[in-house]
Amino acid sequence: MNGLKFPKEETKKKRMSHPASILGSRKGRCYMCSRCGQTQEHHIFGGPNRTLSEKYGLKVYLCLECHATGKHAVHRDKAVMDELHRQGQEAFESQIGSREQFRKIFGRNWL
Repeated sequence: MNGLKFPKEETKKKRMSHPASILGSRKGRCYMCSRCGQTQEHHIFGGPNRTLSEKYGLKVYLCLECHATGKHAVHRDKAVMDELHRQGQEAFESQIGSREQFRKIFGRNWL
């Protein structure tokens, strides 16, 4: 950047903090089946709300079978996904804010 007539200042990318799960889930133990071992992080509200799930700690750790490959895996079974949505909203309301705040942030009421 030395050869530029009007050099830009270097900016550092802000690092996002990664809060722990507010549902009490811990890495290494599956939230759904309690199996110990390798787990994957699952953001309860995905898609456009993924960063909001991360910000508010609305994530759980799941074994591969409960997360993606099993018959009743979160990404395959809508009923299981809806149950996690309900649990996530309940945790948000009990620890962070009101139902109205949840609806404003995530755009939907799951209870």
